Parts: sequence; C-alpha cells; structure tokens
Amino acid sequence: MPVDVVSELEIRRPRSEVAAYSSDPENATHWYKNIEEVAWETPRPLTVGSRIAFVARFLGRRLAYTYEVREWVPGERFVMSTAEGPFPMETTYIWEDTASGGTRMTLRNRGEPAGFSKVAAPMLASAMRRANSKDLARLKQILEAASDVAETLSAMETR
Repeated sequence: MPVDVVSELEIRRPRSEVAAYSSDPENATHWYKNIEEVAWETPRPLTVGSRIAFVARFLGRRLAYTYEVREWVPGERFVMSTAEGPFPMETTYIWEDTASGGTRMTLRNRGEPAGFSKVAAPMLASAMRRANSKDLARLKQILEAASDVAETLSAMETR
C-alpha cells in the first residue's frame, strides 16, 4: 500500500522568504522536529542532483538516509527523494502566493513501504500526517515571529 500524505498551511510571509528558508537544508533541524542532523554530500549551492544526508528519529527509530534533489524551481517547487531504507520516499514542497500576500506551503511525502513497513503503512501515514502538520506549524511560527520582530524594530526606529 503506497503512502501519500499532503499537508498545507498559510504563512504570513512572502513566497520568496518562505521558499528560501524551508528549502535550505541547513534550516531543517530548526523546523522539522524529527530531523537531528544534516550533512551535504555534494558541494553547495542547492541544485538538481545535490545529495543531502539526514539523520532523523521517527516512531522511536533512528533513520539515516540521503535525499537527492530531483527538481528545483526556486520559489515554486522543490522535490527530493531517497531509495534507501525500508521506506523509499519522495518529498515535495510547493509554494504559492495567497490573496493576502502570504504563502501557501504544501508539503507532500509519498512512498512505497517495504518489508514490515508495508504492513504498517496506514499507521505510518497517520504518524506522518501529524508530524507534517506540526512541522509546518513550527515553520510558520519561526517565519512569522522573525517578521514580527523585524516589524517592531522598524517601527521603533521611525519614532
């Protein structure tokens, strides 16, 4: 049974800002609760073919895997995938402008579990949905809080 989890959230920041922050692997440990380590396996900058190693903890298990960037359209779409481990997966970010000037970010994880993970696919999907929602909420909190601080400082300077 394939797993396909889509989560989305509106963030009160411009698309360019949300996309730049969320697609930078260096920021992953800040907004993804389960990601513990990130290491570049190819030279920066981010481009199609870039390889980034991640260490995560999910459902009590330590997972080490390497994503390869498959598609990269700055400010619009970011796709990376891994064929490693018991759960080969593809992760997609899509950023869209909202009528209010913010950004709708869509986070999609899909894959085909193997072995025991195949039996546990419905539970995996549910856990992924909860984790993705919390991660997007954390991303929103980080970006909107930084914006609020900058706006407050700017207002204080104009007084």
